[in-house]
Amino acid sequence: MNDAREVGVGPWPGGSDAWPRRDDGTPDPRYDPELLAHGDRRNVVDRYRYWTVEAIVEDMDRRRDPERHLHVAIENWAHDLNIGSVVRTANAFNVAGVHVVGRRRWNRRGAMVTDRYLHVHHHPDAASLAAWARDEGLPVVGIDNVPGSVPLETYRLPARCVLLFGQESAGLTPEAQDACTAVVHITQHGSTRSLNAGAAAAIAMHAWALQHL
Repeated sequence: MNDAREVGVGPWPGGSDAWPRRDDGTPDPRYDPELLAHGDRRNVVDRYRYWTVEAIVEDMDRRRDPERHLHVAIENWAHDLNIGSVVRTANAFNVAGVHVVGRRRWNRRGAMVTDRYLHVHHHPDAASLAAWARDEGLPVVGIDNVPGSVPLETYRLPARCVLLFGQESAGLTPEAQDACTAVVHITQHGSTRSLNAGAAAAIAMHAWALQHL
């Protein structure tokens, strides 16, 4: 007996004659004819079933409040597997942009192709990220349990900001810390020294969402 749940939906019911149309009777350009004909098994919410990638990106951009503008950045020096997980979580919170700092190539396996629906940028180093953020008027807030950091639970995250994460085990480099206007940490209560980078990113993004969404 196979109890595996089938993901997504099959072909649009009723065939091509029933495909979504605009008020003027022309085909709705948000919908992908290939997906309508063959089904949509992608990892997207039901709101976006059968939509093209471009239409999804446009709608996510439209829904984002410009006064509550979150960007996420992560250092990429050792091809960290957690980067994909951070990107996937960033998609879930509809961040305005994901910024990869360091190596341009990053491990996409954990992203589950969610990066297709995001604006992904590259910066060769932390200084260039800081310069970009300064031009955009966005403070950079580091997430790491380094000396001098303050608890995330008591910190008021800016409504418009960049959350910057380091790599697994090593954390934020000194250059990345210098780029930050503040560094906050997630209070822990067990024996481990640090959280998984992907888990820490998810907690921090959720904390921002609780304050601003």
